[in-house]
Amino acid sequence: MSKKRVFTLIFVLIFLLSACGDIEDKPSSTDQSELLKIRYAPLSGVSGMAVQFGVKQGIFEAEGLDVEFVHLQDPVTGLLSGDVDIADTPTTNAILSGGKGAPIKIVSSLFRSKGAFYLIGNEDIESIEQLKGKTIGAAKFGSGLDVYVRTILTEHGLDPDQDVTLIANGIHQEAYASLLNGQVDATIIHEPWVSYAESEHTGNLLARGWDYLPTFHTGVLVASDEAIASKPEAIERLLSAYFKAQQYAKDNEEEFKSFYLEQTTVEASVLEQALTRELEIWDNDPNVSLESLEDTQRIHQELGFQSEIYDVTQLIDLSFIPEGQED
Repeated sequence: MSKKRVFTLIFVLIFLLSACGDIEDKPSSTDQSELLKIRYAPLSGVSGMAVQFGVKQGIFEAEGLDVEFVHLQDPVTGLLSGDVDIADTPTTNAILSGGKGAPIKIVSSLFRSKGAFYLIGNEDIESIEQLKGKTIGAAKFGSGLDVYVRTILTEHGLDPDQDVTLIANGIHQEAYASLLNGQVDATIIHEPWVSYAESEHTGNLLARGWDYLPTFHTGVLVASDEAIASKPEAIERLLSAYFKAQQYAKDNEEEFKSFYLEQTTVEASVLEQALTRELEIWDNDPNVSLESLEDTQRIHQELGFQSEIYDVTQLIDLSFIPEGQED
């Protein structure tokens, strides 16, 4: 293995440990008895960085919240077990679980609802057409990332079931490592791995997910029916804090970058490219389009990942969206 790849794999392991650390509440003199308690499972790692930044800025406490941050592999299971009251989760997970009767409701979109996923090839792959006969990482079969891989390939004339070999290679650092070690010739992946691959000349960007599936909804905040009934004010305040944190991060870019760099080992130039690439879909819009949920289900069903189309009006409760941000 080359020195470059050894260094890169060491970086990957360090990044995983640093980016996915527990979120800690900012010390405050506020009387904790005055704060509303809520248990929240945010996105981990870099996707949840603006939430971590918001905690440091005291935004959640300023909203009158005592938030217990819980990190879960399966947020929906955590909601059903009562371990958390509200959680970030892929939209398709929320639709399938709610459609099958799980006592949960979609209460908001995440800070972005379009797929910030990228198909990258190794340094020898410069076009999607070159992937014929190759092995491609699809993250997890049946996941939203798998949907993007199959759609991108199909739109370039490749049959994902006949012309390539798809494997489940995980996400984030695991997916990137599979590209470096030659397990796959290309993979679907998130930032900052795309920008890191470009900076180290270990991979080439082949496609941006949202260019292919602009109406496929990818992320929502979901609350349990029990929390909706017992903690409505806390849910409303958490959504308010969530979007204030996101907007503060976006409006104070240099301060956010400094915080980001403190939490990870990502190089400043890589971070700059990663954030710039995704600004156009960082919309901070809590509203959930019924049309996009219908499109998401249709696409999911066409790929065989969903057996029926559910009535999305029964799966959402948007009454907690912060005042002034409703449609």
